[in-house]
Amino acid sequence: MDYVSALVPPVVMAIFFIGLVRVIVKTQGGAAKNKEDAAVDAAFAGVESGSRTEHTTARD
Repeated sequence: MDYVSALVPPVVMAIFFIGLVRVIVKTQGGAAKNKEDAAVDAAFAGVESGSRTEHTTARD
């Protein structure tokens, strides 16, 4: 019976991990995907424009 107690924790963790991956995959996309993508694009654009202005003012 030692083998049963040795196998239970990895099996439970594997089941939990599979469930977590399924939830993550199912929640990707959906109705708010375009809004989320636009927010990320705006954040990247803000960071890129901010870093460019810092570099140009530092050189002057």
